[in-house]
Amino acid sequence: MAGFIDEFLESYGPEVTKQMSSNFNVDQATVQKLIPQLAPLILAGLKKQKDTRGGDERVDHILNKYGDSSVLNNIKDLVSSKARAKDVDPNLGGLLGDAGGVQAAQALAKKMNIDPSTIMKMIPALAPLLLGALTKKRDTGGKGISGVGALLDADGDGSILDDVAGFLLKSGSSTRSGSGGLLGSIIGGITRRK
Repeated sequence: MAGFIDEFLESYGPEVTKQMSSNFNVDQATVQKLIPQLAPLILAGLKKQKDTRGGDERVDHILNKYGDSSVLNNIKDLVSSKARAKDVDPNLGGLLGDAGGVQAAQALAKKMNIDPSTIMKMIPALAPLLLGALTKKRDTGGKGISGVGALLDADGDGSILDDVAGFLLKSGSSTRSGSGGLLGSIIGGITRRK
């Protein structure tokens, strides 16, 4: 998973950072730190859908419905329209559970000294770009949806917790799955990171 996020940031990071910074009125250095923490959260939601709601076919359905790779050709307009949207769903229609996006926004807001409502708007702006990049990878990478499913679990052990926790923490701390489940563990990782 970290490999895909690194690839996304290398290809689209500068433009995404620039547009998020100008549209959400957050300095670029902060946005640069924020995107690599929001991206694993969104991908973890997709992985949970894969694991609990129908495997690769479920991921394929989500990408077919929400993953338009053409958005990558006009990042400016997409981010601008999401920033102006009145109805904001930081939980991405349940992709992040009932409150995963809200909880992540609140945790990151404290850590980065940003208004949580700004992060709640940034999540739905970033999600279509990530899904678009995954769709592009599915359609041009030669491995189809099984390749996307495999990259959602980078080490192939069926558990995304260690992949996401490792990416978020990059330290010696371990992330345990508690009563909060998958997203609770990820959010716990965000709040524990120093």
